[in-house]
Amino acid sequence: MQQPMRMPGHWFDELAAGGGSVEAVRFLVAGERARRLVLLRELLSRLEERPALLGPADLGAIWRAVERAEARRPDCVEELLLSPQVGSWLAHTLRRLHGTAAGSPLWVDAGHLAAVALVAAVRAGTAAELVVPAREGAVALPTLGLARLPGTPLLGFQPVHARVREGELLLVPAGRGTGATALTVRPLTAPPSALWWPTHRLPVRPGGPEVALDDTDPYRDLGHPIPPQRLTPRELGSWQQLFAAAVALLDPAPRSGGTGPGTLRPEEIGRIVPWPGRLRHGPVAGLSASTADAFGSMVVARPPDGAALAETMVHEFQHSKLGALLHLFAMLDDDREEEHYAPWRPDPRHLPGLLHGAYAFVGVAGFWRDRIGDRAADPLDLAPFRFALRRLQTRAVLRTLATRAALTGPGRRLVAGLTRTVDGWLREPVDGRAVARARAAAAGHRVEWRLRNLRCADEERAGLGAALRTGAPPPPVGQPLLVPASERTHWQDVRGALYLRPDSALDVIVADTGPGVASVAAPDAVPVTVARRVRAATAPVPADVLLVRGEAAAAREAYRERWSEAPGDPHPLAGWLLAHTALHPGHRRLLARPERFAAAVAGEGPEMWEHAAHRLAAPRPPA
Repeated sequence: MQQPMRMPGHWFDELAAGGGSVEAVRFLVAGERARRLVLLRELLSRLEERPALLGPADLGAIWRAVERAEARRPDCVEELLLSPQVGSWLAHTLRRLHGTAAGSPLWVDAGHLAAVALVAAVRAGTAAELVVPAREGAVALPTLGLARLPGTPLLGFQPVHARVREGELLLVPAGRGTGATALTVRPLTAPPSALWWPTHRLPVRPGGPEVALDDTDPYRDLGHPIPPQRLTPRELGSWQQLFAAAVALLDPAPRSGGTGPGTLRPEEIGRIVPWPGRLRHGPVAGLSASTADAFGSMVVARPPDGAALAETMVHEFQHSKLGALLHLFAMLDDDREEEHYAPWRPDPRHLPGLLHGAYAFVGVAGFWRDRIGDRAADPLDLAPFRFALRRLQTRAVLRTLATRAALTGPGRRLVAGLTRTVDGWLREPVDGRAVARARAAAAGHRVEWRLRNLRCADEERAGLGAALRTGAPPPPVGQPLLVPASERTHWQDVRGALYLRPDSALDVIVADTGPGVASVAAPDAVPVTVARRVRAATAPVPADVLLVRGEAAAAREAYRERWSEAPGDPHPLAGWLLAHTALHPGHRRLLARPERFAAAVAGEGPEMWEHAAHRLAAPRPPA
């Protein structure tokens, strides 16, 4: 009988603080191994009950191949079963069997188990003869690469006969008259070619561990299976340079002792997936994502430099650690109501998302904290601002979790550990100008988020409008309502981004280039052209630059003019409030509930805004 897993308390506390020693992370990996075996047993049970799910493949032959490989090289099979490639495929296939996901024909997803067995045989040097699924004439070999059958390309999904002998793989099309021919390849040693696309490897150190750079595995994305998207030689070279620069920055920092938040041993990363697609709202620059099904794996849009990649690796590995902890411990009731403020998101989030965000950004804050004053890692001296901003934002989210989430015992211990870390950081001295910019950026995001996602109830809205028109006292503050998702528009916090480098904001050029179009050029950025009607969501406007430069009076007037050009746009309304409260610090209470200001001035022109601000910010008489 297998004994239950028990995590030593000090390892949990290391992870709860946002960091984690080598031993604590190894325990998480052991937990992932146990979970992976449970899921694999579930899959095998389903396939034993319904062998037709495998199509032409034979479950008995598949599992015998795995057993032979495991008997000869158990370490190879263990490494394969724990790989992100197997984790993503296994979780997706079980969702298919439970009817909660869609994708390829079910026999293709289930039959990928045969490809896993083939790789086990190749790695262990044992023999196997199996039927594997091919997609568009290509057979995916998890962790190894993609084999493409020569001849006329096959369309759709087909079974392929596969034979492994002493590390050599023979693939033979099962159908006749297809035009495709057999392929023989040695996956462990064959060089790249038109027919063999090996998985790229990023060395952590010469002769040491490597991280997979995966552009071929069909299950490498977060959702449905996707086709291969091979990197060009130039793109591969860029990733290699970025990774080498990131690894150089990720040496354990002396301030945290190598185990604190923000530290990462690069060899703990299992796979990086170049972002494989596009987004409906624009470029994917700066984006990354991960899934708890594939520990140590991350999907990353190619970053501009090694520091950005290192930060992203820290961020996503934090998600992996928390995902593994959540597989071991229930932390909170799984409330999926998306109604809470997340300072790093444009939309409302649910409480599990807030917990993940807080854990990830504790790591990001720690990463930049460890690089304050390190001009080699931070030549532009941006680390103080980034650290100050993330510690401030993360503390706000931890407060929400402590007061709004139904936390379990382990959940309270986790939130308390993160809070102790961030509270300690808030007591650390940081350059005052960086702190002021961080506070301004955080306030700006929160104000615009509320204007875009919250509104006053009808009764409160009517009372605020009447108070502005008649001079009556404003109604009491009520519970705001969420704007329906169908009425929200995508936005980016372009104003907040200017606070990172206010010296660059001096050089932002906004030039009209024709009716309805504006061209925006910023230092270190490629000029982009955007429609004027969505410019506030994608690029800074002149008023943003004035505000960041500290010219609040000029910014306030510029935001009024901007509103006249784009009435109803929350961006200039938020900017006007920020500029106004910079001129009138006694009115800062307006920033706490900016949706009340928006309700009061609804239907009014910007000439009424200052009057409304003075009315709403006036001290309330005692009840």
